[in-house]
Amino acid sequence: MNNEMPAAAQNTAKSDNKTGLRGETFMRFGLRPRLEHIILMITFVALAVTGLAQKYYTASLSQWLLDQVGGIGNLRMMHRTFAAVLVLGMVYHLGLVFYSVFIKHNNPAMLPTLEDTRDTINQLKRDLGLKAPKPQYGRYDYRQKFEYIGLMCGGAILIVTGFILAFPVAVTSFVSGQVVAAAVEFHGNEATLAVLVITIWHLYDVVFKPGIFPGDVSIFTGRISKKRMMAEHAREYAEIQKREKVLLTPAVEGQE
Repeated sequence: MNNEMPAAAQNTAKSDNKTGLRGETFMRFGLRPRLEHIILMITFVALAVTGLAQKYYTASLSQWLLDQVGGIGNLRMMHRTFAAVLVLGMVYHLGLVFYSVFIKHNNPAMLPTLEDTRDTINQLKRDLGLKAPKPQYGRYDYRQKFEYIGLMCGGAILIVTGFILAFPVAVTSFVSGQVVAAAVEFHGNEATLAVLVITIWHLYDVVFKPGIFPGDVSIFTGRISKKRMMAEHAREYAEIQKREKVLLTPAVEGQE
């Protein structure tokens, strides 16, 4: 993303030129959010594998993994290493969001709005076969915002409880030992929930959903087709067209 806003705070599609178009595609993600996503993907998979193997250590697959890495000590070290990467990534991302929103005064496009509430209700009505207008989404729809907020909140829970589990002696010098026992349950169950959400919801949305299969590659290429832009982000597309018209009007008037 270079000098662009973080993906979570962007309000409109970025572009290679002032019209926002390059052939029949739009620039949706710059370099920085794409790198963030790739690092998060690798980190999440590594944490899920090494973490669930500890939670469900009696499973045959967990026992096999423990044998491959040389025991529980090595597995915990791997888990904590990737946990440190997750913490750094979260701090970096929140720093970018803070800079974008409070320093550059950009619109935090990932925050839910009243429009998202209307979109959710209308989409539920349509799913139930009831009459309702088709939602016109902006840069992000309500499902993507829900996932993002879930990621940030879930990540915070995992980081806090993970810190407690990594330093139980230090923590219990200030609070009751029951906090550590609670952290064990919170950490394991939140991690399991995160894995289920990613494998059931997110993978369907970006891989198996009709019109997307065999996969949405925009987070890797940074670009989205004009057809998808019009269908999935109609409100953002209209905003870009309006902006183009404003940019092109002075040039047209100067030729008259």
